[in-house]
Amino acid sequence: MDNHFNPDKQHTLNSAVSISGTGLHTGVLVDMTLKPANPGFGIQFQRIDLPSQPVIKADCDLVTDTSRGTTLQVGDAKVSTVEHVLAALVGMGVDNVLIELNGPEIPIMDGSSAPFIELIAATGVVEQEAAKAWYSLDENIYHYDDAKRVEMVALPSLDYQITTLIDFNSPVLGTQHAGLKTIKDFRTEIAPCRTFCFLHELEMLLDHDLIKGGDINNAIVVVDKPVTDEEMERLAKVFKRDKIEVKSEGYLNNLELRFPNEPARHKLLDVVGDLALIGYPIKARIIANRPGHSSNVEFAKKIKQYIKKNKHVKDVPVYDPTMPPIFPLEKIEKTLPHRHPFLLVDKIIELTDTYIVGVKNVTFNEWFFPGHFPGNPVMPGVLQIEALAQTGGILCINSMPEGQYDTYFLKIDNCKFKQMVRPGDTMLLKMEFTGPIRRGICEMRGTVYVGGKVATEADLVAQIVKRS
Repeated sequence: MDNHFNPDKQHTLNSAVSISGTGLHTGVLVDMTLKPANPGFGIQFQRIDLPSQPVIKADCDLVTDTSRGTTLQVGDAKVSTVEHVLAALVGMGVDNVLIELNGPEIPIMDGSSAPFIELIAATGVVEQEAAKAWYSLDENIYHYDDAKRVEMVALPSLDYQITTLIDFNSPVLGTQHAGLKTIKDFRTEIAPCRTFCFLHELEMLLDHDLIKGGDINNAIVVVDKPVTDEEMERLAKVFKRDKIEVKSEGYLNNLELRFPNEPARHKLLDVVGDLALIGYPIKARIIANRPGHSSNVEFAKKIKQYIKKNKHVKDVPVYDPTMPPIFPLEKIEKTLPHRHPFLLVDKIIELTDTYIVGVKNVTFNEWFFPGHFPGNPVMPGVLQIEALAQTGGILCINSMPEGQYDTYFLKIDNCKFKQMVRPGDTMLLKMEFTGPIRRGICEMRGTVYVGGKVATEADLVAQIVKRS
């Protein structure tokens, strides 16, 4: 991020970039390609090696395993160890990207985010027309795990700041802390910091054949107990080295530490990556004592639930007709199959990976007014729902990988009409995902606002179908 980077705009990659490496736990060689994506697409993974090439959103509600990294899963499709690449994307300000993989795990590389940072920097980050909707906290959010002695809190703040503290009763590590005052410092201060583990953990993983892609240079190994010559010979054989030794500071035969508190900084890196799974960019001060993937994900879920519960209070859309739309009418017609007189969305003014806001200017010349309450023109409620459906169709289609799609609505529930829509009104059409897309099925909440008040609301379910 340079001085010209606008944090209030969405960003994607300038072009597709690829990297290859071995998964830490699976030992599988994986090719990974990061591709640009439309505004509102968010961060999504795609397993192109599987028959249906399933897409998995970066969402804390899709986490199924945190035992050795963070794993996302939809159906039988998994993507493991996602935290380091997610942290790199957050650190570089990338909001929208499709990550294609031909294997089950993100390459471990050197155990840090630095290789992914340099990959992103090589292609460049480009600003998009869409605004970035930040979410602020009005109160403290806490997470405790007494068994693991974990304490985490998110405090209201004008920026995104993180402090981590670690204390594992290790004479080698001691008590460490690390801080990130601004995300702009992530690339230099946090990204190069490698993952770490203790020797007793390493031996347990080796005994269970759980780090097939492990290498002596992609993790800091803390020697927390006396080591025999036989153990050293075994480790040298596993890591295909002639000799392994314990350095005087208590680290296994490894590169020099990149920072004196590199382990604490890596814990901060993991927090950045795991909290990306909230799905909403937040402004908060995070303080995390003894964080780990399990606690990070549970904390992310709490923050996400807080935002979902409270965001409606602040979420009446604001329409500035002087601002250029994200989707003008021409782009809407390229996305939707509808045409006059049945195209009921004039433009899109907001678009994120979770919601969309469209505009419909209602005029006296609408085709339906002469036959619907003549002399007392009122817009039919079913057409208000249709306008919401078309807006939601754009949200659904924009959340999919490249290709042409149509949306077909399957169900409407909880529909309420609270005030009449008349000629001269400007309808703000908001559609928001209420859950992740599963097998092409989208669940959304729709609201029509007129004059800052709710006119119509409903829950809608749609199916996305790829055009043949």
